[in-house]
Amino acid sequence: MFDNSSFGKTVDILKRGLDVANIRQGVIANNIANVETPDFKRSDVSFESELGRALASEDNQPSIQAKTSSERHISFNQPMDYKEVSPKINLDYLTTVKNNGNNVDIEVEEMHALKNQMRYELIMETVTHEFSLVNLVIK
Repeated sequence: MFDNSSFGKTVDILKRGLDVANIRQGVIANNIANVETPDFKRSDVSFESELGRALASEDNQPSIQAKTSSERHISFNQPMDYKEVSPKINLDYLTTVKNNGNNVDIEVEEMHALKNQMRYELIMETVTHEFSLVNLVIK
């Protein structure tokens, strides 16, 4: 019903943000659980920057459109679909924090966990606000 509206797009992006926060919490928990495991390498989740690029590409349409003569030609400035952006779990194998080859710093991971929890709560407050506006319109 709301798929092609700004409300539907906003709620979809917020849902994706909640999903990523859930994935990120699992990755952080795994890092913390393996803080003393020899040769363990921490992981991180990347999503927000790629989503930002996808959303920005929708707004940056060129004033002159390139014309192609074949469907096999590469189109210029084709906007990215934000729905195709997915979270990526990256393994940090380049750094070492401890002598046993482990690169998990418990203080950094706890900071990431706190930041992720705050991000999750902010997104939930935004979702609640969006639906309260819809509820206000219905009343």
